[in-house]
Amino acid sequence: MRVLGIDPGSEALGWGVVDGSGSKYALVDFGTVKSNTKQPFSKRLLNIYDGVAEVMATHSPDVLSVEDTFYAVNVGVALKLGQVRGLMLLLAEQRGLGIAEYAPRLIKQTVVGYGNAEKQQVGQMVKILLGLKEVPKPHDAADALAIAICHFHHAGVQERINQAAKKK
Repeated sequence: MRVLGIDPGSEALGWGVVDGSGSKYALVDFGTVKSNTKQPFSKRLLNIYDGVAEVMATHSPDVLSVEDTFYAVNVGVALKLGQVRGLMLLLAEQRGLGIAEYAPRLIKQTVVGYGNAEKQQVGQMVKILLGLKEVPKPHDAADALAIAICHFHHAGVQERINQAAKKK
């Protein structure tokens, strides 16, 4: 299974591709899609759409794993992030990908073992779990890789539950 993790952002969207099955997985690639904040928001959305579409075309993921909606103090920021998330869901649907959404606390709990982990802790654990020499930068990409890793852990559990149900 190949998973594309997405850390939504309207200025810098992080993405990471991880390949494997169950608890055995490896890094494929990671990066960011950056937007020019001086452009109208609609143009930034198009840039994000095109950037992630290119990543999907290059890496052919099976699943899109994306951070679920969260509450932000700034309502405007929350609305913009919601629109970016919507674009990601649309792209995945258009390409027939599986879609998995995880709450930020669950991602941190799964990857770090602590739901209130700091970005540096997430980056360090991504480095360890993927056997990298250094923490992926920028943090948006490390977060996206954490989201992809989270999916492997939770999809593996769900797969075992489904197999056990079939045996009954």
